[in-house]
Amino acid sequence: MQKEKITGSVKEAIRAMGIVFGDIGTSPIYTMTIIFLLIPPNEGNIMGILSLIFWTLITVVTVQYAWLGMSLSIKGEGGIIVLKESLVNTLRNGKKIGIVSALGYIGISLLIGDGIITPAISILSAVEGMELIPYFSETENYVILIITCAITIALFAFQASGVNIISRSFGPIMLLWFVCLFILGFYYLVKYPYILKAINPYYAVSMLLEYKILSFLILSDVILCATGGEALYADMGHLGGKAIKHAWVFIFCALTVNYFGQGAFLLHSGQGKQILFSSVSFLAPTLYIPFLILALLATVIASQAMISAVMAMVFQGINLRIFPLMKIKYTSTKLRSQIYIGSVNWILLIAVLAMILIFRSSHNLSAAYGFAVTATMTISAIFMVWIFRNKKSNFKLMLALFVMVFDLFYLVAVFTKIPSGGYWALIIALMITLLIRIWQSGSEILRKRFRSLDIDTFITSFDQIYSTQPILKGEAVFLARVLEMLPPYVVHCTLRSGIIYEKNILFSVITSDKPYGINFSEMKEFTNGLYGLTATVGYMHVPDLPKLFKSQGISEKVIFYGVDDIITKSWTYKIYAFIKKITPSFANFYKFPYNKLHGVVTRHEL
Repeated sequence: MQKEKITGSVKEAIRAMGIVFGDIGTSPIYTMTIIFLLIPPNEGNIMGILSLIFWTLITVVTVQYAWLGMSLSIKGEGGIIVLKESLVNTLRNGKKIGIVSALGYIGISLLIGDGIITPAISILSAVEGMELIPYFSETENYVILIITCAITIALFAFQASGVNIISRSFGPIMLLWFVCLFILGFYYLVKYPYILKAINPYYAVSMLLEYKILSFLILSDVILCATGGEALYADMGHLGGKAIKHAWVFIFCALTVNYFGQGAFLLHSGQGKQILFSSVSFLAPTLYIPFLILALLATVIASQAMISAVMAMVFQGINLRIFPLMKIKYTSTKLRSQIYIGSVNWILLIAVLAMILIFRSSHNLSAAYGFAVTATMTISAIFMVWIFRNKKSNFKLMLALFVMVFDLFYLVAVFTKIPSGGYWALIIALMITLLIRIWQSGSEILRKRFRSLDIDTFITSFDQIYSTQPILKGEAVFLARVLEMLPPYVVHCTLRSGIIYEKNILFSVITSDKPYGINFSEMKEFTNGLYGLTATVGYMHVPDLPKLFKSQGISEKVIFYGVDDIITKSWTYKIYAFIKKITPSFANFYKFPYNKLHGVVTRHEL
């Protein structure tokens, strides 16, 4: 029994490597190379950089996400949206809730921006390794870009078919990748073991003090070693915290040994270009091409993980009503994270290709990359401090404060990258934040302008018609946001048009602050022929409502829903109206049978 338990834990840890750790696992390809394009690779700099990388992995990834973050899950779910919801639930002040929501939306926008930049820098940095292959050393940059774009297009084109089959190989491939990183680093460590002295933080502090203001530029590149660290917390709902923690122990060792091995190689070779690939080529030239192919596979897996993470985040945002409704397709029977949102997929592809063609090299892309990651980490740390303070968990509060200060140093540092490309991360985040704000503002004013009718007034008029006019046979379902205030289309259908069935059911879906689960209220009889039913659904749950209707004894003949036709002169609300027009309705989102659906148009002037 114990043996089976251990085997199961190992399998889950390997699976986590393929789903969670692709981004942080491929950072050794470019991190050291980018840093030593900025400063010379002398002994003091190498020892200082290795010390910074080691303590960054400890503080940001291990303490912030693997420990503090995972202790703040909701039913096993993690991520910045969960942190925001956890914090909002502990607050009563409206202004504070507004500040938390704003920070949360900025964090979501930055993470989506990270999802655009990750595939670009990961795949591009691996393809650039071709330059170390004999006969390819003079490869033109445009060839590198064409190959990178082709791989990227193939990756996104495959999303609609799903990654259910090949995802089974993600874990073993990443396990092989981490084993190779460990062996490679260990080889150089055995030859030059004194490099391990860099674990002492003295070397990091000494180097930073020596470079003074330039230290901020150095820190802005060092943070690249922790990119993808937020996935430990964000993806814990897919695999469970234990599997991710077990995997991280091994991956931390593999990454640390490899970084220190790269430092040892750099110290004695002075080769500062493509450090990881150069160390492989120096050690075993015949293994270089297989290693490069493995690196390409690892970067594709890292990109796939980021695409899935963005899809999952948009999905959460749809259920929390901060994003418009979009058509969702599940592409895996095993993983909840593997969903496909067509509009998001193609917008992501266009954005990723734009990043590749604008920046043209992984070094240039690092400027935009570091900002999005660091700002998200800082917002998460602020939320953690706030939550632990409200919970009066003093020890964790002190740790969270230390992490927040650590993150703030990095945040100040990445501001130095804004002129050289970091502004793109701000532009992407601003566009997404603006979309969220327009959607929320438009939805809010639409609710206020709704000529809704309270249920008590509606019942009075309904009773008169139901008892005096001809009634249609069967059951009809009317979709409404809440049962207490009925939307105009219900009034138009029933009271004005006289479309009343033997049994009329007002149906409402409420999104709960829990990730999963669905609960139905008791079928409430308002009056003869009029009933109400509410379903409370977790914000990561897409229920099969037609199937659940049957479980509640509903045999609907027809389903009515409202369609909004918006007339406005405001450019903001014109954007809102356009988004609302091109996105599927509530009814389409829940996949009701088309032959039973009837949309009723209501015109609104905003």
